[in-house]
Amino acid sequence: MTQQPARICILGGGFGGLYTALRLDTLPWEATEKPEIVLVDKSDRFLFTPLLYEILTGELQTWEIAPSFAEILQNTDVRFCQGVVTDINTEQRRIQWQDEPEIPYDRLVLALGGASPIDIVPGAASYAFPFRTLTDAYRLEERLRVLEAQETDKIRVAIVGGGYCGVELACKLADRLGERGRFRIIEQSDRILRTSPEYNRETARRVLDEKDIWIDLETTIESVSPDSISLLYKGQVDTIPAELVIWTAGMQASAIVRNLPLKQNQRGQLTTTPTLQAVDRPEIFVLGDLADCQDAEGQQVPSSAQAAFQQSDFTAWNIWASLTGRPLLPFRYQNLGEMLTLGTDNATLSGMGVQLEGQLAYLLRRLIYLYRMPNLDHQLRVGVNWMANPILDFINPT
Repeated sequence: MTQQPARICILGGGFGGLYTALRLDTLPWEATEKPEIVLVDKSDRFLFTPLLYEILTGELQTWEIAPSFAEILQNTDVRFCQGVVTDINTEQRRIQWQDEPEIPYDRLVLALGGASPIDIVPGAASYAFPFRTLTDAYRLEERLRVLEAQETDKIRVAIVGGGYCGVELACKLADRLGERGRFRIIEQSDRILRTSPEYNRETARRVLDEKDIWIDLETTIESVSPDSISLLYKGQVDTIPAELVIWTAGMQASAIVRNLPLKQNQRGQLTTTPTLQAVDRPEIFVLGDLADCQDAEGQQVPSSAQAAFQQSDFTAWNIWASLTGRPLLPFRYQNLGEMLTLGTDNATLSGMGVQLEGQLAYLLRRLIYLYRMPNLDHQLRVGVNWMANPILDFINPT
């Protein structure tokens, strides 16, 4: 009787999930060993999240930053399933998803990411705009067009969160709205970009000041209404007008993940071993935003696209090793530096002994992200388009 191949189920098609699947497909499996690799995501498209801002400024098109999984996986043995996961049975090793039969697994990869905890403040779920997904970007774009069409002098925008997303989004939108925009970043801690290198933080502070973007530090949100936001600072509540509130702060795991019988921290992240396996469940691997992980050196791994990109390589290798009787490798995180976009033609870059800002940093950021796109075919299509656009703009100026 022929033995069924092992099945690897990967939940979540972001950097962690997709790149794990692609790497697994290329590992040196014996013909009789190669498992069935199943990638599950609720969307039909992979999203290159660090470039999501460029949708709002018209710098990039959807197809460039969000290719379909069908396109990416067409020359691989990875099977893609679009659907919403409704239950994970860790005892029986089965995945239940909406309107489809259960999927049994031999190895499970949890790379579902997280969501902004927007429902913790009265009115925020109804009136604030999250910014994590392509759908979020489309909703925000529609709202911006409505505001831009109105005959008002100013469009007042409040951005909740002074981390990477909040700062980058403020700079991009300030360039889009120009003189009509009035921006403020609201940050609970005592500084923006808390985990950022000092060079990037100071460069961002200067650029925000040049763009007249106000920063409220040590400030929390009391409530959000259709046209205002109430802020709490040192015991005083101040309600200020805001036509648009964008929520970028915080990360919360989904209810499905929080209800799993696995060790987790207060944010709902699952605690892992250095080999990226869930504690007490060696058949489950966790990476990306969901992982509360300390690497082989004992350093806490950040919840970033860069970390998920690196973790995917180790996750794929360790799954291969666990199925072929080889030793697993502890994850070692390498901080390769940090890039921030600070407008439509400006960025800052710090890392590997290099510190840059301005147009050159903006160009390098684009090239680095081009290299990290999921496969060579998409890299070539996007790269050719990026090179052709300036030429076409020169030939046909608007």
